[in-house]
Amino acid sequence: MKEPIVWQDRFNIGVPSIDKEHQKLFTILNRIFDAVKDKSRSEWACQEGIKYFKNHAIKHFDEEEQYMLSVNYSGYEMHKRIHNNFRKNTLPALERELEKTKFSEEAVSHFLGVCAGWLLGHTLTEDQAITGKAVSTWTNLLPEEENAALSQVIIELLYDVFRMDAHLVSEHYGGEKFGKGIYYRLAYDSEQGGQEVYLIFEDRMVLNIIASIIDIKADKVNAMAINTIRYISQQFLENMRMRFPDVTECELVEENLLEYKHFKKVFQKGTPHCSLLFDTGSGYFAFCSVTPWADRVEIKNALRAENEMDKVDQYLAKMVSNKKNKILVVDDSSTIRQFLKGLLSKEYEVEMVDSGLAAFRSIILNKPDLILLDYDMPVCDGRQVLEMIRGEKEFADTSVIFLTGRGDVDSVSKVMSLNPEGYLLKTTRPEEIKKSIELFFKRKKKHTT
Repeated sequence: MKEPIVWQDRFNIGVPSIDKEHQKLFTILNRIFDAVKDKSRSEWACQEGIKYFKNHAIKHFDEEEQYMLSVNYSGYEMHKRIHNNFRKNTLPALERELEKTKFSEEAVSHFLGVCAGWLLGHTLTEDQAITGKAVSTWTNLLPEEENAALSQVIIELLYDVFRMDAHLVSEHYGGEKFGKGIYYRLAYDSEQGGQEVYLIFEDRMVLNIIASIIDIKADKVNAMAINTIRYISQQFLENMRMRFPDVTECELVEENLLEYKHFKKVFQKGTPHCSLLFDTGSGYFAFCSVTPWADRVEIKNALRAENEMDKVDQYLAKMVSNKKNKILVVDDSSTIRQFLKGLLSKEYEVEMVDSGLAAFRSIILNKPDLILLDYDMPVCDGRQVLEMIRGEKEFADTSVIFLTGRGDVDSVSKVMSLNPEGYLLKTTRPEEIKKSIELFFKRKKKHTT
């Protein structure tokens, strides 16, 4: 979860008591998000916020279920099953991870990402379905007993194959993004019909697997890691098939490496009949299965023997190129901040703060690639912020471009005497601002390659 969730009218289902509680849940998540930014109190604030979110969510589920019964909602049983999974599996699993890691940044990110994604998806589909504004997406799920049996087999195989003690986070994984992931699709065919399986590995899980199998430690996923995961995944699924004697013989007919945006389309088309999320202790792992796979999402560029090396290289290149440069905008004017966010957020990951002191906290937490820094601010101005940055060894080489409303010679001289990467007048045309920042990153890339 990179940014707070903004409440929108489309989230309302038309039942005031439920809408009010939904809005409150969104607010609690946003407070936890804000607490993470303030590192000095994040653990305490997160603990209190998460406890409050959990208690409020459980209370809300009970009240929503009572409402569904009162209006004789036909989807009550499935809706309650989804609630039960979230309160009995997802929340406790996320809490265990938080406690085990002492509220690490990664664990809090998992909590916010999974809860925010679940809340958004559930509110826009299942809750809207209560009043007939949408159609429930969880209509093709495996029966609970089969789902539980499959979950247990996956947990056992994760230990047998990877020596990872995994536990179930959610049996209704909705395709939420968790960290950086490898999205791998396998399509099978048999006389009884086709099936497609999606395996999602968080990148740190992949690196852990590689280190344990071939005793090589790497700091990023490479072609060898991708191909190792592909081979292991196929063996993993073959072992799964052997655990279920009733499953018919099937043949692997296609495999793909997907970007997240393509994987997400699977859920936009319709929910998989099995969608499980696990915490392995070394990263998250998801298993999704769709039957039948015909007439599903069209996915091009299948991996084949003759093209797999090129396709894996292209996939890795996209993983790197999809990583946006991070820009921190520091300005006490909300108008300027929102203007720059709107102007730059398509090409860059933009964070905004309204003071020099807040800027320094953000630099520590988020390590931006570029800071757009207002020169004239109250309390702690641009000069003082830059002096603080240059005074810290870890951040001394952080790039800064000053924003200034004054273009006279004396003002510009004062700004440039601090040796920033440059300066931009606030009166500069938007297209020129974008061009200047684009040129800055091109020069930076040229100097680092």
